[in-house]
Amino acid sequence: MVGGFLGAGKTTAMLRLGEHLAAQGVRVGLVTNDQSSGLADTTLLSASGFPVEEITGGCFCCRFTSLTEAAERLTTRVTPDVFLAEPVGSCTDLKATVSYPLRRMYGDNFSVAPFSVLLDPVRALRVLGLEEGRRFSDKVLYVYGKQLEEADVLVINKIDTAGPARLAVLRTALRERCPSAVLFEISAKTGAGLEPWFAYILASEDESRANLDIDYDKYADGEALLGWLNCTARLSGRAFDGNDWLTRLVETFQRRLRGLDIEIAHLKMTLTPAEHDRDLCVVNAVSADAPPVSPFRLQDVIDAGELIINLRAEGDPEVLRREAVGALTAQAANAGLALTVEHIEHFRPGRPVPTHRVVMA
Repeated sequence: MVGGFLGAGKTTAMLRLGEHLAAQGVRVGLVTNDQSSGLADTTLLSASGFPVEEITGGCFCCRFTSLTEAAERLTTRVTPDVFLAEPVGSCTDLKATVSYPLRRMYGDNFSVAPFSVLLDPVRALRVLGLEEGRRFSDKVLYVYGKQLEEADVLVINKIDTAGPARLAVLRTALRERCPSAVLFEISAKTGAGLEPWFAYILASEDESRANLDIDYDKYADGEALLGWLNCTARLSGRAFDGNDWLTRLVETFQRRLRGLDIEIAHLKMTLTPAEHDRDLCVVNAVSADAPPVSPFRLQDVIDAGELIINLRAEGDPEVLRREAVGALTAQAANAGLALTVEHIEHFRPGRPVPTHRVVMA
């Protein structure tokens, strides 16, 4: 599993790991996970040519049977040598509820790699009180802290977004806070530092240690403070620059949510041309004040396409829906495009109730 908080860059890192393995002739199966359907990550990974299964309606811990069934479907389709799985970014206690049960049930046939937890350095510096900036409330930060605490491997991702001095401060803080975790520094975007991390997790196995000391009431409260919105829409009309249009839409979302003092955990959008499912634009933002990033861009102008919006923010889901519909409607009208919203969900995650929880002394 490749875990970490919302916006840590898990999907891009998992894609790079998949590409690394595929280049060596290793068959790979990917499993994505979300509290709801309509996941931008699945669209991105599928467009990259990988076989993907999507688990919706809860995290792997609460949908453990769905996880194993997804692995069985992938086995039927492509017989993977390696499964790569990305849990929901607001979940924790995953070693006890996913890694250990997998080892007990399937340990004779598969090995489970150490649990990697990725983090965004800018967010981590703010969360750990090392820099000023927008933060979440204490209960959300409780979940973030527990994610760091249970990591076998801590991976500082996006090192291209923080200079050496800031990374040194963060590195020191993480080693003090999580002394047993192995630490790597990478950029999934540029490829820097990936090889040592890949080599370590592919050559190592998950080891048993005492369970995470976690208060499930605080955990549930922290998750429930995060509003969730998934939206799928169709755009059509005149030819337009999808890359520019999508970036402007993300910026509009950010501006509207900043005005309401709502902090974004992760905002990710994909735009796929109607006739080319392997071409797409991806734009995401990991804070209400962070510059949008577009790791994948369309090759040409388009005149129709499918838009997927995944927004996770600390705010009322109804407010998120209102602002999303308002921003989307205005942006489509400004570009002279016809808009059809096909699916929209907005909610707070329910209390985590794991299918299994293996206790280790």
